[in-house]
Amino acid sequence: MGKRMQIVQVASTYIGTVVGAGFASGQEILQFFTFHGTLGLAGIIVTTGLFAWIGTKMMVLAHRIQANSYHQMNTYLFGQTWGRVISLFIFVILLGVTSVMLASTGAIVEEQLGFPFQWGILFTITLSFLVLIKGMKGLLSINLLVMPMMLGFTLLVASQLGLKGFYAEVYAYPDHGKWLFHSITYAAFNLAMVQAVLVPLGSEIKDESVLKWGGLLGSLTLGLMLSISHMALHYHMPQIWDFAIPMAEIIRNLGNAVRLLFLVVVFGEVFTTLVGNVFGMTRQIQQVYPIPQKLIVLLLLFGCLLIGQIGYSSLLSALYPVFGYMGLFLMVSLMFKRMPAKS
Repeated sequence: MGKRMQIVQVASTYIGTVVGAGFASGQEILQFFTFHGTLGLAGIIVTTGLFAWIGTKMMVLAHRIQANSYHQMNTYLFGQTWGRVISLFIFVILLGVTSVMLASTGAIVEEQLGFPFQWGILFTITLSFLVLIKGMKGLLSINLLVMPMMLGFTLLVASQLGLKGFYAEVYAYPDHGKWLFHSITYAAFNLAMVQAVLVPLGSEIKDESVLKWGGLLGSLTLGLMLSISHMALHYHMPQIWDFAIPMAEIIRNLGNAVRLLFLVVVFGEVFTTLVGNVFGMTRQIQQVYPIPQKLIVLLLLFGCLLIGQIGYSSLLSALYPVFGYMGLFLMVSLMFKRMPAKS
């Protein structure tokens, strides 16, 4: 495989792991950026810079120390005791987030296509298993397939919007500098989540320059997608403020074909993040227990199925703030960690 294609695969996997249902629906962008009006664009620039710097450094560091799981990375950064605690907490969060995402795929199929809820979940589990048994190759391939759809939809929204989002009237509450804090916390939270994928990705790619260029390309593309979505949401404020899926309201008048594309993109963004999380948890378990990969994947997927049926939202809402602060701690640690010499 050529170097350019590897760079695109790394960038696609970075993007596919960061984006999720909150990104596609517009809810995350609304809360972290559009809430601050035109200052949201400044926040997106800060976030993009952190993605490019810290995310790329995470992959390169994993490459140099040959960390096959996020636990090995955390042990390197924080030592055996704290590394174990942080890795366990990340595992709990990943399991909860993945369970909620799996349940959301059933909701998408039921609410938008009219099929039974459980059909959507079983379809997602089957597709996830087929991707995950191929390991890193499967993860890279599915992200390379889904990413053009994400980018294409974003550019479609941009073509409909033109430059109107730049000139929209500003609707925002008093900021008091919170735009900067929100941009940093958004980056920190996502970098803590994508650690499960970026670390093993960094150790498996042989050429360090591929990681650097892939990290930069992925970050800039994320910044572009954030900016376009922010401007679209900004232009339609405050009418969309109270909608659970604000992006759906923006495309409401663009026809059924665009609506169908939106549903595919939402499912794709949920799916790529879901399989990335399961991949990271699988690598973590394999570091501790000599269990076949296929069995771990099956156990995790059906575990997420059971947890999704029981409900996990209230526990996640309690753990999320702690996880956000842990993400900040991880990001600052990576900022100041001296890179080991190339092997």
